[in-house]
Amino acid sequence: MDHCHTSDLISLEQALEKLLAQTVPLTNTETISLTESAGRITATDIISPINVPPFDNSAMDGYAIHVADLSDHQTLPVAGKALAGAPFQGEWPAGSCIRIMTGAPIPSGADAVVMQEQTEVTETGIRFTSPVTQGQNIRTVGEDITQDAVVLPKGIKLSTAQLPLIASLGIAKVNVVRKLKVAIFSTGDELQAIGEPLQAGQIYDTNRFAVRLMLEKLDCEVIDLGVIRDDPATLRQTFINADKQADLVISSGGVSVGEADYTKQILDEVGKISFWKLAIKPGKPFAFGKLENAWFCGLPGNPVSAVLTFYQLVQPLIARLSGFTTWQPPMRLTAKATTPLKKSAGRLDFQRGIAAINENGEFEVKTTGHQGSHIFSSYSAGNCFIVLERERGHVVVGETVHIEFFNHLLQNQ
Repeated sequence: MDHCHTSDLISLEQALEKLLAQTVPLTNTETISLTESAGRITATDIISPINVPPFDNSAMDGYAIHVADLSDHQTLPVAGKALAGAPFQGEWPAGSCIRIMTGAPIPSGADAVVMQEQTEVTETGIRFTSPVTQGQNIRTVGEDITQDAVVLPKGIKLSTAQLPLIASLGIAKVNVVRKLKVAIFSTGDELQAIGEPLQAGQIYDTNRFAVRLMLEKLDCEVIDLGVIRDDPATLRQTFINADKQADLVISSGGVSVGEADYTKQILDEVGKISFWKLAIKPGKPFAFGKLENAWFCGLPGNPVSAVLTFYQLVQPLIARLSGFTTWQPPMRLTAKATTPLKKSAGRLDFQRGIAAINENGEFEVKTTGHQGSHIFSSYSAGNCFIVLERERGHVVVGETVHIEFFNHLLQNQ
């Protein structure tokens, strides 16, 4: 049973609306080599300096002809050859054809290319075996992209789909938004560095490690400030130092209501909290606000909650700050539950699930098992969130639920 009071909790939709309404994209840009720009966000439109293709060229291996020279069953002698990178040179006698290869410039005056499969080689020349129309198999100048056209708008992430296109235009450098600087730290006396022996009552600091991995996937510049002990003066100074270095500060832990949870108290002193408690599970204690210079996100201390709130809230925030205008939230699909799901009304629940397509082509989903906020293995075992509505109760086998497949931040592949 979830005994939390839900009247003072805001919904995920309200939190996202507040978060995105208050923030604006970075305005600082830099010009970098195209070969180093994978994952970066375009700061300006990409304008084509050339026509693509830059000249009329052949779409086939075959023969370039003047259509007017062709009559039924007529053969044309071959007057020369045009290759890619080696255009036909010299006089082209009337009543003849030019052997041409794919990508070769169209000889002046040619108005069709006949593919070699529609020709026969005879003693007197080339015989054309199929009807010919003007313009066939000719790629015209600027057919793909015209000079001065906007090829890619600003605000998109550059990847394999875009970079070869830019390269084909001869563009060697691109203007991108500078990388977002994100300072991260964890709070808590119980945290121990990964690889060090655990002392009594200690646990490993997995949250900061997970956050760093996701930030690197989002192409942020990470400033790792380590583990900060439960000391108000030290924590206050850490916030002040982080604020001087970063665009965004992310802490983990200390935003709950325990006696040693100082994060919210100090944020009230050195910044301004926009919202604190969310009507989601896991992840109720999530804080968002503004320091003097940087934005701030306080993640819950439980590892499943920390990753979920990062995924659902920090991910779109980073897209916003980075100027990534084409970022899309996870798509929700419907699926049939094949296992029972426990749920108490009051909070939007993101359970970890395993979804697949059944023999009827429909999505089915089952739970990964125990859904405690400390069961991090549920991310490794799962491939999606099962999203259960705020006021929904238990789910029985066969009921329809919503699912969100993990994106690249959490995918196992």
